[in-house]
Amino acid sequence: MFNRVTADGYFAGPDGNLDWVVPDREIDKAGAEAIPGFDTILFGRRTYELFAAFWPHALDDSTAADPHDAGRRSPEMRAMAVGLNEMSKLVFSRTLKEVTWENSHLLHELNPGKIEAMKRQPGKDMIVFGSGSIVSQLTQHGLIDEYQFAVSPILLGSGRPLLNGSSKGLRLELLEAKAYRSGNVILRYAHPN
Repeated sequence: MFNRVTADGYFAGPDGNLDWVVPDREIDKAGAEAIPGFDTILFGRRTYELFAAFWPHALDDSTAADPHDAGRRSPEMRAMAVGLNEMSKLVFSRTLKEVTWENSHLLHELNPGKIEAMKRQPGKDMIVFGSGSIVSQLTQHGLIDEYQFAVSPILLGSGRPLLNGSSKGLRLELLEAKAYRSGNVILRYAHPN
């Protein structure tokens, strides 16, 4: 799971916006380098719609525009676009009728047993971007092996929390904490299996 979050723990503004994200070329570069390690993305409806509106078209130009910094283009965004477009995308939604982004598959409910079976299959890793409802469900069933947070030096005061409905606490094992010049901090935690 990779998510950008504010210092006070929100992954989106109250209206779902991400205009608070502090752009960071170093984080983008690390993300572009990590993309080849994944072959499947899990999405909730909202995040899928945001990604599907941007990433299939990000290769229309010689470099892709940064979705968190309008007008900025970078080779890192282009590399991410190539990887995201090629990956298999599982979209969990009760309301969508179809998904049109290449390699997307619509599922009307998240079945923890099927996700667990997928994790045991050979292949690359799966990842979740955004998709708070999916992250919450996967967390409740102990199906996320690693949590990666890009913490922005921003206090929103209100917004959408990443995790909802967890009935129990979960202590994570710190794998890495890395500060960047932008003020962003990457925190990587392992689920204690």
